Parts: sequence; structure tokens; C-alpha cells
Amino acid sequence: MVQINRPTQKLRLSRVELDDRLVVLARTMHAPEPAMEAALKESAMNWSRFGDTCLGLALYRHRSFFQNPSGSPAWSHIELSYFRGMVPGDVIQGLVVNRQPAVPNLLRAEILLTTPSSFVMPLNWQGMADRSERLASLEFIQVEPPFFNDYRNVMRDYCGPAAAKLVRADKFGTFRAMETAAVLYRDPGLTIDWNQIHLCELNPESFHGFGREFRAALREDAPDAGDAPDVFAGLDRMRTVPRWTFNDAVFEADAAVGQEGRREA
Repeated sequence: MVQINRPTQKLRLSRVELDDRLVVLARTMHAPEPAMEAALKESAMNWSRFGDTCLGLALYRHRSFFQNPSGSPAWSHIELSYFRGMVPGDVIQGLVVNRQPAVPNLLRAEILLTTPSSFVMPLNWQGMADRSERLASLEFIQVEPPFFNDYRNVMRDYCGPAAAKLVRADKFGTFRAMETAAVLYRDPGLTIDWNQIHLCELNPESFHGFGREFRAALREDAPDAGDAPDVFAGLDRMRTVPRWTFNDAVFEADAAVGQEGRREA
């Protein structure tokens, strides 16, 4: 059984629900040269230019695969910009439509909505700067359209609550499940597709997959250990995971995101 190391004082969490979903602009890019990453970081650090509805931004660099590498990495960076309500049109115009061609190479741009009950952050979230043992896990998930509602129910009823326990116990930094609402751009050469992105900060040396972690967390509430639900039972018929990567944080300025949503004790 996975052991959950509990801090002396449990963390207080923020949980985003259906009525207060955030909107995220995700850009998947390939910037293999140091100068390209430097330009991306400089742009990210100037995120306040996006206006008052922008809550922050984070830029991650691909380090390794957890599973399904499918050869060499198709991209090197992913950038997530968080907004209340909607992504302003001038932001989309500047980052997607009028971007500088091939420097870096934009492979995909999409609008994400937070999955209800499955987007949880500590109220005092400050990023991974003081947790050198952690990497950002990014799952790129393809859920078959007929199973969207069933998948969302599994996330709401099991995965989200289990993730909240693990974040509260400081096993995970955050757990952020997001669904693709619209693909704004996709490079014709990008063969991988997805309609969900899940972000979580964890220590890869002690991590054996979310199924095992979630089951251990849910077992705490089960009167009998055998009663703990297998949260991944049946998911294989609903979704595939074409890409799952571990990433370094190049730049994190998303602390304000943890102040959104509904506060839990």
C-alpha cells in the first residue's frame, strides 16, 4: 500500500466546481535551442500584459516520459495561462494568430476548462521552487466522446476526492484536471491528439501511477480495505493516454490560481 506522509498541519485547499470554472490557454511548443527557451521565459514573465482577468502563467520543459514515449518528444515546452471567464481576444491574437513563425514552433494551441471537483490547489501554493524533488506530471488524455459524461463522473466522484486527500497530505503539489473546449491551432505534422490535460506535481521516485495512489487514499474512508473502489476500473474502455511526461518548471507565476474556487478546511 502506498504510504501517505502527512504534514503536522494539513493544507487548506481550493476546489474549482462547475459554476466557477477557470479558462486556460495552453500552448504546446517545440523550442529546442536555449535562445528559444529564453525568449519563451521572457514572454512568460511579462504575463501581466494580458490584463486583470489573467490569474497567472506557468511554463514547463519536457524532461522524460512516464509512459508511451512514441519515439522522440514531439515538443519541448507547454505553457498554461489562467484566466477568469474567458481568454481575451487580443491574447489569442498575439499568442496564437500573430505569433512569430517557427521561433518557437507552435504545435498546438487550445482552450481548456477545469474539470468539476477535480481541480484542487493549496491556498498557499507557491510552485515547485522549494521542492527540488518534484517534477510536473503532464498527462495528455484522449477520452472517447460517448464516454465524456461517464469519465467526468469518475473524476468528480473518485479521482478528484482522492487527489484532494493527496494534495492535503502534501503527497502531490496540486491536481489540475482540464478538458479541451476548443483547439485553436494544430500543426498538420502533430500526430498525437488529446482532449484532456492533467497536471500534478510529484516525486517520480516514489510514484507508481495514479491508480495505486488514488486507491490508497480512498481506502482511508472504506470500512473494509476491500471496499475501496478501483478508481481506474473501466477507464480503459473510455480513454487512452497517448503521452505522459515529467517536466521541469521553467517559470511559475500561478499562485493566484490557488485563491480561486471554493475553499475547503
